[in-house]
Amino acid sequence: MTTPRALRRLPLHTAATVTVVGCLFPVYWMVTTAFTPNRDIQSEHPRLLPRSWTFDHFRRAVEADGFGLFWRNSVLVTLAAVALALLVALGASFAVARMRWRGRRQFMLMVFIAQMAPWESLIIPVYIISRDTGMLDRLPTLTLVYFMMTLPFTVVVLRGFIATIPAELEESAQVDGCTRLGAFRHVAFPLLAPGLMATSLFGYITAWNEFAYANFLIIKQQDHRTLPVWLSSFHNTFGTDWGATMAASTLFALPALAVFLLLRRHVTSGFAAGAVKG
Repeated sequence: MTTPRALRRLPLHTAATVTVVGCLFPVYWMVTTAFTPNRDIQSEHPRLLPRSWTFDHFRRAVEADGFGLFWRNSVLVTLAAVALALLVALGASFAVARMRWRGRRQFMLMVFIAQMAPWESLIIPVYIISRDTGMLDRLPTLTLVYFMMTLPFTVVVLRGFIATIPAELEESAQVDGCTRLGAFRHVAFPLLAPGLMATSLFGYITAWNEFAYANFLIIKQQDHRTLPVWLSSFHNTFGTDWGATMAASTLFALPALAVFLLLRRHVTSGFAAGAVKG
């Protein structure tokens, strides 16, 4: 028998179910298409489950020109951007959360404005700066762009997370003989693991998936492009190889999925703690 409480929760459960299905169905369709033979992909009557399975699309994706090179470029650029953002944001967030200095509120206001600014609107300024400084067609330039994209969010989250750690813990370490930097490194820094994991995941996904700067702006040479640009290589004058494109997209999504599964516990607690106190 249905209880009144269950009836009240029914709209919420329905909305949650619709949201989950709406978000996951495109991913499901991508993965199943990657395993579906071409004759079934081009059929006028698509099926939710393929009648037969094939790995030919994955083989064509892996054997495509530039797969290994673009994969290496994406990994190097992503890891470098995330590491640089964490290093700079850790110092900035500590200064904002622990120190009292003139202009601190204005600094955080500028960080929030930078976080809200759409990066597409900065394409032309970034291009002009890169052109005038001779930094076009270079992976370090792309790394700096991704670093700037992820830095504001990283500062905001780490600042909130540091604010939740009692300052008395560091003061006690200083009384015992630690310097201020030593107290932070030995006492507060180990407690920041969830926040560091959460911001690392955000920075990783942002840099890993970015397409516009890598394809249209900063990088023109084929050997310096990244995996999102590689996905466009399955489109030619004869049309799109949808099976290989879906297989390539599945391969492209696997690293981000693996990182999320490894960090999921820390990510949840990190975002929650970072939003509690500011």
